[in-house]
This record gives sequence, structure tokens and C-alpha cells, in this order.
Amino acid sequence: MNVSIQHDFQSSKPHIRHIHHCDVLVIGSGAGGLSTAITAAAQGLNVIVAEKATVFGGTTAVSGGWLWIPNTPHAEKAGQAEPIDMPKQYLKQVLAEYYDENKIHTYLTRAPEMVDFFEKSTSVKFNMGTVVPDFFDVAGSRVGWRSIVAAPFDGRELGSNLHLLKPAIPETTVWGMGIASGVDMKHFLNTFRHVSSFVYATKRVLRHFVDLLFRQRSTQIVNGNALVARLLKSALDYRIKLLANHKATELIKDNNQITGALFNTPQGIVQINAKCGVVLATGGFPHDEARKKQLFKHVAEGTPHYSAAPETNTGDGLNLAEAVGGEVDQQLPWAGAWAPVSLIPRLDGTLGRFPHLVERGKPGLIAVLANGQRFTNEGDSYPAFIKDLFNHSKTGELVRCWLICDHKFIRRYGLGAVKPFPLSMQPWLDNGYLKSGNTLQALAQQCGIDIQQFQRTVENYNHFAKDGQDPQFARGTTPYQKAQGDSEHFPNPCIAPIEKAPFYAIEIVPGSLGTFAGLHTTVDGNVLDKHTHLPIQGLYAVGNDMNSIMGGQYPSGGITLGPAMTFGYLAGLDLAKHAYLNQIQHAKG
Repeated sequence: MNVSIQHDFQSSKPHIRHIHHCDVLVIGSGAGGLSTAITAAAQGLNVIVAEKATVFGGTTAVSGGWLWIPNTPHAEKAGQAEPIDMPKQYLKQVLAEYYDENKIHTYLTRAPEMVDFFEKSTSVKFNMGTVVPDFFDVAGSRVGWRSIVAAPFDGRELGSNLHLLKPAIPETTVWGMGIASGVDMKHFLNTFRHVSSFVYATKRVLRHFVDLLFRQRSTQIVNGNALVARLLKSALDYRIKLLANHKATELIKDNNQITGALFNTPQGIVQINAKCGVVLATGGFPHDEARKKQLFKHVAEGTPHYSAAPETNTGDGLNLAEAVGGEVDQQLPWAGAWAPVSLIPRLDGTLGRFPHLVERGKPGLIAVLANGQRFTNEGDSYPAFIKDLFNHSKTGELVRCWLICDHKFIRRYGLGAVKPFPLSMQPWLDNGYLKSGNTLQALAQQCGIDIQQFQRTVENYNHFAKDGQDPQFARGTTPYQKAQGDSEHFPNPCIAPIEKAPFYAIEIVPGSLGTFAGLHTTVDGNVLDKHTHLPIQGLYAVGNDMNSIMGGQYPSGGITLGPAMTFGYLAGLDLAKHAYLNQIQHAKG
């Protein structure tokens, strides 16, 4: 067989320590990669998943675990199905000129099929989000029945393989125990307000400490961590080979078809040959400094970008594909899945990244710029928050803002990595993550905020907040904003005065949950050649390595994981179809 690697393979052939053979090679282990692998394996193909990190799960493992999928089997069963024209109308409103009828129609028709396959044929199970609203209150939007989330998972089902699962971001947990959005979080917030919540939280915490004693980690797995755990269990059930510590460096070509890849590993260079094809699922480029400078305007202008995605996501899949003719979209209006992030000083000298997705909508918090003024509806979606921050920042200045609250708020809801009562705030005050002042003036001085304007801003906000009003930004007036607020707070679930000293602040910087700009592909995930616009045989991209079908927009929570699993499923089916056709051809030949 005449095999060549991207430079002159014959003249600079590396020393191969080990060679694996399979039908399908998946590079990366988030929801997109694992979905592809499981689908292909379920069709009878021999699959290897190679992961750069020491654990599996990628960005999915530290995510909320939500998927935006209208007309799931759950909605159908509950009598909540809707005409496909409704979600299409909504997406047309939000995506505008970036609406791609072919890919959107494929997604909306095949995603429910994907959910049905995984629930019937694997360990993956979902819960329905019956009251989760879309981000935008426009024609075609809906409150509930378009979102599903991975069902909580008992980590004991993974047995000795539990160590394979990437843990959640430590600062988003309580002592390492994940808290799910919805009922779970509501119980924890009401631990000392309702007896039922106290009993619920106590049981969870006691179980967690038993886990720590006997297993050194929680087995009460929720959110995106539960989705990965379920996918890992399914992959193991289908006898998929999982290889950690494998960093892909080059793709292998044979007669114009991608047939494998080379990897750097602690044991040396490993070659994996894939008879049917290679799937890129490396999580996009959230930590590729060169590509961020190219596609993120604020980075090009001098403001650093801090993604909450794993630091191993450095654009490997995009680089590999470009080397064989693939092309990354340069035209999206927003190349990143923006989210407000705060930086957490850790004992080892690194900075943790906390994505602020929840508390901004609660009553009694505002966001201000260095000039002391509010600039956005704090309870709006996380990408909208960052877009407004960009729009109100001057060219060349460091883009940042502060979340401001009072003592009553922080003890009730927490703030970023700072947990509510009864957990102590002192460690966060000691390491400088949390700023505090007994007066608004003292807090502003600590943060470098314009003192006089800041006082005027808070006074003006409080004047209307006493009656639950926000004439400046109309906070608490859309279904999404109300859902982010506190349903037990009246008259407006999103608005309360900031008046009980001491006062607190956390600095917010531009961040993201991942990236949108990816490789151009077919609807089955086959990577397209930038010159011929034809599929590169044997090369697929899914997840954040595939260009976002949402055109750089963020219409709802779950628009990353939903397409990741759906197009991973379609890629797996396409690989199986080609394997079957090749088998028939060889039999005839």
C-alpha cells in the first residue's frame, strides 16, 4: 500500500512505536465524537476513540448538558409536538442571512431520530425541559418542550472506569459535587427556607461524602458530566477502544483518501489506521491563540480571551483538516460562543474560569463598566451580555466589567464561584477574587470604578427597583429573563434593590463556552475541500470542529450539544453506509 503523510513521508518517516487498526478513528471525546463512535459501532464497525487529554469528555463534560431539539420523542409522547415551521420561523428570525435551509431542515428532522436511537440502543437517557424558554422572545419562539438534558447518572455504573470521566470545573461544584439546574439547584438555594429542601440537600451531601470516602469523587453525576458518563458507558458496552494521552499530529492519506493519523503519546509515536475514515472532534479552537487573534476582534485589539472550555482544545482538528485541503469559516458574525467569565486564582498559580450563566438574572444584581454605568440587561442570555459589553467598550481599551450585589444577594444566591450561605466567603475575599466594601464608594475604589457615577447608577437603579421596575433595560419582561430570576421574589423575579452593606463585586472578562467557526462540511459531516468544494474522502468533522449550523448566533441553550450529537449520529451512519457499499463492491470485485 502506497501510504503518504502530509510532508514527504518516505524521506522523513517517524519511528512508529505502535500501530492500531480499526474501521473508524474518532479524534476527540466530547458529545460529538462519542456520538459518532457509538453510532458507527452500533452498525457493526470497529471503532477507536483517541483523546489528547488524560480523561474523556472534552467541553461536554464541563457543560450544562442541555440539547435544543424540537419535537423529541418526549414532546411527542406528551402531546407537545409542533409543526416544523415553528422552530424554522424562530431560527429564521434569529439567524437572518445565516439561515441554511438544508442544514436546519436536516437538523430538525433527524435530531429527534438521534434521540430515539440513543435512548433505545444505549445508556443515554434524557429529561425534558418543559419550561425552558428560547433566548429570544420573537415569532416562532417557545417556552418549554424544545430542550432536553442528560438524566442524572450513578457513577457506580461505570465501575473501575469512573476514572476515565473528566470531572466538572471544581469551582462550579460544591466540594466536587455537581448541582443540576432546575429542581436540584432550587432545593439547594432553599436549603434553609423549606424543610423538604433541607432534607433533599442533606441526603445529597451525605451521599457525596460517602463517595469521597470510598471512591475519591462524587458518583452523583449531573449536567454535561452525566451526558459524557452515559456516552462512555455506551462506548464501553459497544467495545469501543478508548485511548487517552493521544495527541493527533498528522493525517495519513492513501490514494486521495484519509486512512488514519499519527499521534504523539507518552510511549512515543503511534499510528492508527482507519479503513473507513477519520472523524475530527477536538473541540474547536478556544485555546488556539493564533486563530483567536485572527477571528476574535477583541483579541486582535489587545483584550485576552478566557474560555471555560478545556485547555487541551487548541484547534488540533482544524489544523489537521487545513493541512489536507479543509477550510475553516472566516465569515461568521461571531466566531465564539460568548459567555461572561471570571478568573479564579488557584493555589497552583493557574487561573480557573467560571462561566456566569445563572446568577445574573437573580434580583439584586447589576453589571457596570469602569465608568460606573450599566450597559446591558443583566438577565439576558450569556452571549447577549458579552455582545453588549463589546459594543460599549472603546476600541483599544481592556474589555471588562463588574457584577455588583449586596450582602443579602450573595448570601442568598452566591456570586460566581462564591457559594451562598452557609459556605464561607472568606477564602474568596482572601485571594482577591471577591471584592468587598462597607460602602459603595469603598467598593468602587477597590475596583477602579468611577465613584460618583457608580453611586448615581446604584441610586437610580434602587429608586425603581423598590417597585420591581427597570425602565433602563426592562429586565424581567421576557420569558427567558423571568426563568433566570427567582420565582419566589415579587413583584419582579429579576429586580431587587442593592442596599444591604457590605457590597460585593467580581470582575468579568470576555470568555466563551467554545467556538462556532469550524470546518465546512456536508450535512453528514464529511469535510469539504476548499478548492473543489467536494468531500475529502474519509474525513469528517463534528462538534465544534464542524462549522456551527446556527451561523455564529446563539438562539437558545443547547444549540451546541444538540447539533454535536445529531451530526455525530449522521456521520456515524454515513461511515457505516460507505463501509457497507465498499463491502459489496469488494465482494463483486
